[in-house]
Amino acid sequence: MHIVLGILFLLVAILAVVSVIRQLKFKNMLALAFSGITALAFGFFAIATIISEIAG
Repeated sequence: MHIVLGILFLLVAILAVVSVIRQLKFKNMLALAFSGITALAFGFFAIATIISEIAG
């Protein structure tokens, strides 16, 4: 069941990376900062959750 949570976190992290790229194009620094923080946080928790489930 936790693997689904990890996959959802990974999808949010991927969307945040797309947002980082878009905000670089628009030069919106506040949105870029929030998107970057979101990508790092959700990416970390996604990888940690998936590794935790695989390791048992």
